[in-house]
Amino acid sequence: MCKPTSKAQTQTVAKAMGPPSFNPMRDILAGSIMAATSVPQLIAYAETVGYAGYRGLATAGPSLFAWGLSTGSPWMNCGVTSITALMAKTDLDGESFVAEYGEEEYVRLVSAYSLYVGMASIILGVVGFGKLCGKTPKPVKAGFKWGCAVGVVASAIPNGLFGKGAKELKSLVASSFVNGAVKWMKMNVPAATGAVNVTNLLFAISSPHLWTIVPAILFLISTVFVMKASKLLPKWLPPGTEVIIAVAAATLYSMNSNYEGGIVGDIPTLDPDAGMSFLDGKIKIPVEIVDVKSLLMDVPVVDRFGGSWPMLALSATLFAAVNFLSIMGIASGFETENNIPWSAPRELIAQGIACGVAGATGSAPVSGSMSRSLVSRMAGTTSQMACLVTALFWIYMMPYMSVMSPTPKAALSAVIISAVVKSVVIPASLLDLSGIDSVVGWGTGILTAVTSPTIGFGSGVILHIVLSVFRTKEKTA
Repeated sequence: MCKPTSKAQTQTVAKAMGPPSFNPMRDILAGSIMAATSVPQLIAYAETVGYAGYRGLATAGPSLFAWGLSTGSPWMNCGVTSITALMAKTDLDGESFVAEYGEEEYVRLVSAYSLYVGMASIILGVVGFGKLCGKTPKPVKAGFKWGCAVGVVASAIPNGLFGKGAKELKSLVASSFVNGAVKWMKMNVPAATGAVNVTNLLFAISSPHLWTIVPAILFLISTVFVMKASKLLPKWLPPGTEVIIAVAAATLYSMNSNYEGGIVGDIPTLDPDAGMSFLDGKIKIPVEIVDVKSLLMDVPVVDRFGGSWPMLALSATLFAAVNFLSIMGIASGFETENNIPWSAPRELIAQGIACGVAGATGSAPVSGSMSRSLVSRMAGTTSQMACLVTALFWIYMMPYMSVMSPTPKAALSAVIISAVVKSVVIPASLLDLSGIDSVVGWGTGILTAVTSPTIGFGSGVILHIVLSVFRTKEKTA
């Protein structure tokens, strides 16, 4: 018969919890594991933003390094996530901008937007918005998460099922029966950019006879493998190993066959004279820094918001606020499960610093990454030093990343889809809601999916406030 736990034993367990004791060797090992397991995500989410996948590799290090220096959490990792990638692309109408001005100008546009999001984050942190953010209604958060997941699936599916990705899907849609609906939405509801993407998604998954056979098979096999392999692989392997195996196998297949689908492509090498040098050139950091003044003064970010500076400021502020929900969720989880204290103002300011560095190095805005943070905890991280190690690995290993050039985009899409498809098909947090909360949750989710994340989130909050009177009557009854 088990003896009941005494008060002294309970206190001993409580004291054992909390921040881990600093161990530099464990941090170096954990940082190395994080660097290896996250590479496929870096490339995949760069594709989601709308620029070449190699840029995800080239720009991930500096923002993570800045995060490691400013965060108070030993385990939390940051980077471009599926949500920040989708939000940046949607807010800036990335596809149409790239079509008109090209990828290089789009990178500058995204970088400038990152700077504005960074500034908004710091301002929100200083004025104490972090504590207010914790009061975001549960139905709004649940609906927003689902709507964003739908958008992520819509962005990833084209590269998974079609050899030429989104361009091929658009061409097929243009010659199909749904083209009239797509044209009507673009002309009459320009803000509903998500509705066009969702329409394309539904067309894509309902037209298997149009799929490019080999990429589609590779995509489906990789997705299933990544979702199921963790249960079959040895338990001592770190989370993310299944991703490495799937992407490596797909890359080997591409290298040794006449693969007909899209691949990562050539990864440009950094100019030997580029980057930052210290101590008369003895220490060199191979990172290209963008002219921040030029980004703020010359890049027409405000034009993407109808030429309205207030709308740009509002969008950047909403982006920063929504971004922080991810960080808050991760930090709160670590506090509940491991007694790791955290400060909302500090983490919001850390988000701003990381986004600012992301903008200065050509990256989309960054946020807390749940998957990488959990891997960091599992790998035995003891301090923020692990983030710094991961960042330095990414920065200094970039010249050797040409090995990823033949990687099929279908496999990278599988990495993304495997992370979100279950929450789209079976949205447990939404299905648990009832009554007015269900209306708010699903309303927020649908609006997020068919418009944009920022519009969807803002509309969800308004919907919650408007329907609060009915919620009061519901409780009274």
